[in-house]
Amino acid sequence: MSKPLAGYNSFGREEEKAVLAVMKKKILSDFVGRAGGKFLGGEYVLKFEREICSRFGVRYAVSFNSASTALQAAVGALGIGPGNEVITSPYTMSASASAILLNNAIPVFADIDKDTFCLDAASIEKKITRHTKAIMVINLFGGSPDYGKILLLARKHNLKIIEDNAQSAGAKYKGKYLGAIGDIGVFSFNVHKTLQCGEGGVLVTNNKKLAWRSQLIRNHGEVVIDDLYKDEIYEPIIGSNYRLSELHAAIASEQLKKINKFNQPRQKLANYLTSKLKQFKWLGGAKVLKNSGHVYYVYPFKFFEGKIGISRLTFAQAMAAEGFSLGQGYVKPLYLMPLYQRKEIYPRSKFPFDKSPVSYKKGLCPVTERLWARELLYTTICHPPLTKKDMDLFIGAIKKIEKNVEALKKYEKNKK
Repeated sequence: MSKPLAGYNSFGREEEKAVLAVMKKKILSDFVGRAGGKFLGGEYVLKFEREICSRFGVRYAVSFNSASTALQAAVGALGIGPGNEVITSPYTMSASASAILLNNAIPVFADIDKDTFCLDAASIEKKITRHTKAIMVINLFGGSPDYGKILLLARKHNLKIIEDNAQSAGAKYKGKYLGAIGDIGVFSFNVHKTLQCGEGGVLVTNNKKLAWRSQLIRNHGEVVIDDLYKDEIYEPIIGSNYRLSELHAAIASEQLKKINKFNQPRQKLANYLTSKLKQFKWLGGAKVLKNSGHVYYVYPFKFFEGKIGISRLTFAQAMAAEGFSLGQGYVKPLYLMPLYQRKEIYPRSKFPFDKSPVSYKKGLCPVTERLWARELLYTTICHPPLTKKDMDLFIGAIKKIEKNVEALKKYEKNKK
């Protein structure tokens, strides 16, 4: 067994200095939940939002205490609610679809592309109904779906696009940053992400009204309506405390400056790993769309049991014995969760599912289910301070398993 690999750490002296600067000012958060100069936040929050705009080429950025709450605000900002449907991927963290439900709209799950692991445009089109208002696209693992096809669909059916870009900060699709392609994009600064400040998220848009509605949702917007809409038609809005603190904003600002420093080593290591994986006919390396980029939040690859003769589980166990822990399957397709199987999020009520014919039966998204159950593996080794030598050790472990595959087949047979 190899020695443990070095972990990923994105913090440095810059983040420490930023925290100390905030502490010296003794203002850890500078929001006030009423109309006035501090409704939009304090010095560091506003600075961070300006930097996001500059970095990703968008007009408006609205910080949040998480990407999860930013997604909830994105759905609400678009005016989506009861009776509406939003098409999204079942192959993602639960917060993506929950953001739809928390606005009392219905998530409709389309299948994913077998190579990018992101939404498949052909599957999306089959799910569109007269109730569909938006497509929530998940830019998974650091990569991108085929936005060309998805944008055409959105224009054809007059649908809005929300990008859940929690895992792909800095990646591009045909020269444009992911997160800045749709009507609204959401970035994550959660502790597990490449860029992190502990907890945090950012919503971006080029639409002034959507930015303003997002700001209202972030900070108890219902309490300022009297001050803001005296001579205008009232627009329904309700918010909560989804605000980012000055401390988190200061850290996130420093992290943002290092985005290329963090992403470029991941890309180099991942490209090297992809080239080395080609020698194994029973594995499929990560695929990147032409003229697009990938920033490898994790490195995903596929396992083909029929070509090697052992199960994915046995392979993963053997890799773990060599010192390389692998993730298997990613997440269970969301529609298989009890929430969707029972169509129940409130006690003694089936709302908002009660009048919806949307199905969540097993078999709904066969590509997603196959990847989850049998094919997908992922590793987190493509990050600094690891090097190509560590990638070579990873490849060496695979070669060792391939060489001893007959013994592993006997091991599986004896287990049964």
